[in-house]
Amino acid sequence: MKDIDLNKISADDWDELNDPRPETCEFDEVVERAISRRGFLGGVMAFGSGAAAMGAVQLLGSTSAEAMVAGRFAFTPIAAQTDHTVHVPEGYEWEVLVRWGDPLFSDAPEFDHATGGDADSADRVFGENTDGMETFQTGGHMLIAVNHEYTNRDVNLPQSEEGTPASLDDVRKLQKLQGVAVMEVARGEGGWQVVTDSPFNRRITHLSPMDIVGPAAGHDLLKTEADPTGTKALGTLNNCGSGKTPWGTYLTCEENFNGYFGSTETTEDQKPVQLNEGYARYGIGADGWGYDYHKWDDRFDTAKNPNEPHRAGWVVEIDPTDPESTPVKHTGLGRFKHENAEVVLAPDGRVVVYMGDDERGEFLYRFVSNGTYVPGGSTEGLLDDGTLYVAKFSDDGTGEWLALTPETTGMESLAEVLIFARKAGSAVGATTMDRPEWIAANPHSVEAYCCLTNNKNRGVKPNAGGDETPVNGPNPRETNKYGQIVRWRPHDDDHAADTFDWDLYVMAGNPEVYNNAYGGSENIHAGNMFNSPDGMAFDSAGLVWIQTDGKDSNEGEFAGMGNNQMLAGDPVTGEIARFLTGPKGSEVTGLCWSTDRTAMFVGIQHPDAPFPDGEGKLPRSSIVVVWREDGAAVG
Repeated sequence: MKDIDLNKISADDWDELNDPRPETCEFDEVVERAISRRGFLGGVMAFGSGAAAMGAVQLLGSTSAEAMVAGRFAFTPIAAQTDHTVHVPEGYEWEVLVRWGDPLFSDAPEFDHATGGDADSADRVFGENTDGMETFQTGGHMLIAVNHEYTNRDVNLPQSEEGTPASLDDVRKLQKLQGVAVMEVARGEGGWQVVTDSPFNRRITHLSPMDIVGPAAGHDLLKTEADPTGTKALGTLNNCGSGKTPWGTYLTCEENFNGYFGSTETTEDQKPVQLNEGYARYGIGADGWGYDYHKWDDRFDTAKNPNEPHRAGWVVEIDPTDPESTPVKHTGLGRFKHENAEVVLAPDGRVVVYMGDDERGEFLYRFVSNGTYVPGGSTEGLLDDGTLYVAKFSDDGTGEWLALTPETTGMESLAEVLIFARKAGSAVGATTMDRPEWIAANPHSVEAYCCLTNNKNRGVKPNAGGDETPVNGPNPRETNKYGQIVRWRPHDDDHAADTFDWDLYVMAGNPEVYNNAYGGSENIHAGNMFNSPDGMAFDSAGLVWIQTDGKDSNEGEFAGMGNNQMLAGDPVTGEIARFLTGPKGSEVTGLCWSTDRTAMFVGIQHPDAPFPDGEGKLPRSSIVVVWREDGAAVG
């Protein structure tokens, strides 16, 4: 791995370099329905939509990017872009709300482009690589809680060689730039801005104290020398997607936590000396992902603290309205590479949480509480006392949720089921998925959607647990470069039901290059092409907003797609239209609205220079705010 630039490869690619999968799957043909675009749609998109809706979808092929799309979109779709700024439709405006390094408190220095800031103030400023976020209202104050997923070490440590930490001080700076920010925002005469020194402003980092609760709390696998109880942790790692509970708390999700751990003692083949159960399945290796935490901070050295990795990979609950509250890691929701946590209520008041495990060939999960949510009542146990399930999809358009228990998995205890949820999913025969990322539930219909971002290993390699990854119903293309969005409707209009029907809302693709399944579904055309759907959220009107994190080369198989983008989709007709494009090099990720819906907050992660400060400046991940010129609601 010495010849690999760890600042440039994806987390999945790093995992495979660290622990390569054998190429054991072989097949000579692709399922016929996955080759024929029209045949595929006739088989799966028709469910629940009716012939009229199917016809509307199929007519989209003649729509141009500049033409107004018929339906509920209140904007003229925009063309793909390849430059270094943000674009929105005519009649809309945007500006930067906050950037990496902007002070949240007046005692923090202004951003220094030469150094990228110092370690002492790194937790007093807006952090790096914004991702999932949610808005909250309390006592007339509007708050945004937002994730800071990871760092771009070559940018954040501009004075170090290739972004490699050279001291504990460098590591502390990186640790503080990640995690979560809670900040108050307000609209004044100059537009939207962060309220500096608001009593609600807060940074939660890799060093912040956390409580561990739920069925796995106190288990031997969670105990360390620093925490012999197994109930107290430090930090939340690699915070990707988010969620919001009915009782007004923020859920932040730990995704690629494995890259922070390494070993100072290795065997001849560079495997960690303390090779604990589950290390390989979760991608925990000897070197770390270039952060080098383990060389400077013993907590991340698996030779000294072999259980520390088990204390990451959870969903963490934060009360944004109480800056003195301690974040809580909920073991009842399982341990894996969480993308986001979409919370809905069953008709009887039970809490249902949908979650994706963002790695090639991993699974889609659901948690159902035993207790019920009562507004104003106690919420204790609602995210831990219940059952974790994993999804199994059948090719006939039906599916079921399989309970993960000691009895169904053959594992010794519920705690081990939750700590090694991936192993549990494999044991019951869950469906391997094309990187299940954000899940969003329709507020106007009992249905949920999941972005399946891409999977170059579909039909080529097994997942990290050895589960084969053949072409299957919701994952119909081998070596899937483009991704798709799967939709399911639980039976009896009950998110707690154990069975469901499913279809594909869209298959991304390039119809200008391919005339088969890789051209995408019938609602993809030259004017709205995209690849790698990642983030997703519904607005109050019932439109689904899709954000992308894929190839922006605009060449070859990705010609015509331009930079990563955000599109609006109509769940009823299947129409999809491009609303926003991000600057070159960026992922568009994270979306929320002001409480009056007149402002849309959108995350711009890891842009290339010169966004947003101009030539000669460091690129800075940012949140931008978008509004309509006429002051009307945006979604």
